[in-house]
Amino acid sequence: MAKDSIKRALLLGGGTQALVIARALRRNGRRVHIFDDDRWSYSYHTRYAERKVIAPSPADEEDYCRFLKEYVAQYAIDVVVPMNDATAQLLAHRKAELSACVAFIMPDFEVFEAGYNKLQLMQLCRECGFPHPRSLDLEVASAEAEGFVYPALIKPNHMTGGRGMTLVGSYEEFCARYAAIRAEYGACHLQEFIPLGGRQLKVQIFMHDGAVYASSVIHKQRFYPENGGSSCCNISIEDAALVELCGQVLGRLGWEGFADFDLVEDVRDGVVKIMEINPRVPACLKSVVESGVDYANMIVNASLGEPLPKYEYHPGHSLRHIGFEVLWFLYSKNRFTSRPSWFRFFGRRLSFQDFSWGDPLPFIVGTIGNIRKQLSPEFRKSKAGLR
Repeated sequence: MAKDSIKRALLLGGGTQALVIARALRRNGRRVHIFDDDRWSYSYHTRYAERKVIAPSPADEEDYCRFLKEYVAQYAIDVVVPMNDATAQLLAHRKAELSACVAFIMPDFEVFEAGYNKLQLMQLCRECGFPHPRSLDLEVASAEAEGFVYPALIKPNHMTGGRGMTLVGSYEEFCARYAAIRAEYGACHLQEFIPLGGRQLKVQIFMHDGAVYASSVIHKQRFYPENGGSSCCNISIEDAALVELCGQVLGRLGWEGFADFDLVEDVRDGVVKIMEINPRVPACLKSVVESGVDYANMIVNASLGEPLPKYEYHPGHSLRHIGFEVLWFLYSKNRFTSRPSWFRFFGRRLSFQDFSWGDPLPFIVGTIGNIRKQLSPEFRKSKAGLR
């Protein structure tokens, strides 16, 4: 394909995060392509991408890299941006090979793994004195699980969307469930369960030249499943202390580019504790983008060596995911007492993660796709440990 002056960005993986990223890039004059894994994905039907392709699974690195390099060459792609953990991990792991043919910003794999691996992050926090829940490495100290504090969470060291994370109330329950989880999800750790009732928060940071260039904070007001899962109602807020904390973590890691933290407030001591780092934009990013932080063009511009966009952060924008909100309503005992009210669907600073009047088709197809997913026994099983 002949090259022109317009830069082409390829989003690796879809989902609702791809909707807001594609829209922001398109409005800045980029041409957007998307690698999706399912025609029932929200992003496969967005009007903001000129081409959508069903790509191989990134679980097969060789096949995916071959497909990616051929596509980049054929369609003159300038920059790639990961939309999920699997593609972010692949870019970090194959950074030397892939950066020779397309631009992207991603930490070296050793740095990436030190932040993305849930257990390694907890070990870093312990060494540096950053607030975090007590954790036990089950690969080397499983015998100590008997004396651990319960209830506790069995957490795979590598996971996304809470898959495989399981709440156990006693050592006996741990013994009954651990082997199956370890067999399906790989190496795990046992983590202190932080009681419900405190705030669940997310901090987004863009690191540039070793310093925090941009930041934002999201308060997850409702999430599905209720014991810890994906945001279905959130609001952008300001919290300089949390930004400073997460910036220090990324500084110790030597992280470059975007990172998204999950944190939980412990009602027992009032301390907000670091839970994990997501090495890509979160699905609920729209609330902070609508608050003025243009992470999409920061990532692309930094990848291409172009000047980073300036921004002004105006927190207080609410975001709801209609599909997850319906599921939350069906399962929650707090459906009529939750604040903000579940029945609030209109507001000047309220938008929807899975719906936009300017791009309505993704909502229709994506909702059907979510219903299909919920009907899948394997998907329901992966989430069952959080209910």
